[in-house]
Amino acid sequence: MDDKQGEKRWLTLTQRRMGFIILVITGVILLVWLVETPPGILGKADAIGFAVCHRIGDRSFHIDQRQLPMCARCTGMYLGAIVGLAYQFLKYPRRSLLPPRKILFILGLITLIWGGDGFNSYLHLFPNAPGVYEPNNILRLLTGTGMGLVVSALLFPAFNQTVWVSWDDQPAIDNWRSFGVLLFLGLVVDLLVLWGNNFVLYIAALLSVIGVLILLSMVYGMVFLILFKIDNRIVNNTQLILPIMIGLTLAILQIGLIDWGRFFLTGSWGSFPIP
Repeated sequence: MDDKQGEKRWLTLTQRRMGFIILVITGVILLVWLVETPPGILGKADAIGFAVCHRIGDRSFHIDQRQLPMCARCTGMYLGAIVGLAYQFLKYPRRSLLPPRKILFILGLITLIWGGDGFNSYLHLFPNAPGVYEPNNILRLLTGTGMGLVVSALLFPAFNQTVWVSWDDQPAIDNWRSFGVLLFLGLVVDLLVLWGNNFVLYIAALLSVIGVLILLSMVYGMVFLILFKIDNRIVNNTQLILPIMIGLTLAILQIGLIDWGRFFLTGSWGSFPIP
């Protein structure tokens, strides 16, 4: 039996032994979380947003009078991450190198703009603090989406290099054209959100919190593979189920613990108190 066949057999046996246990653990954690969080689909989405976002009302978009699960910046960031990951996966599912340096430079600028707008926006929480300009939700959404694209451009190749036995040794975002398409898709998503249609905002709300789960599941799945020294042994998508399930379990656990801690401190599912 060669190494690849041994790796494939090992993973298959591991999945058979661990899959049911992980499924049960995930189910128990998810059930407790579902029972203890606000009712309804958007209520559960609020609980996910509650774990990663301040959820300040005037810094968020609304469906009529109902606030979205996350602020404008976080909504944009997780939507951008989904767009970026989906684009790279559909185009080059196993490419594993970072974008070229010239594109990484632009991604670095986007990160600085995101950080600068966030810091300026934070200063405006304090009445007497100086601010460079008046922040608004349009800028929060645009810079957040840009940062989401940055995260996807870095996470996608790292994930592929961690999980697969063999990968495509090329960048998924390999030239200005592909980078331009990525930016265009992010802008389209932002324009749809800014359109303000309630149905579109409802879909954006759900996709943004799904983005939270996807990112956390990918990161925790990678950590699991590395810690147990079984990285670079996945041959096909079926074998990917186990680490993703473990990642999702840990993601739900993290969200639940943060939800519990924040609710314990504030006694509310609302935003952090503003000074």
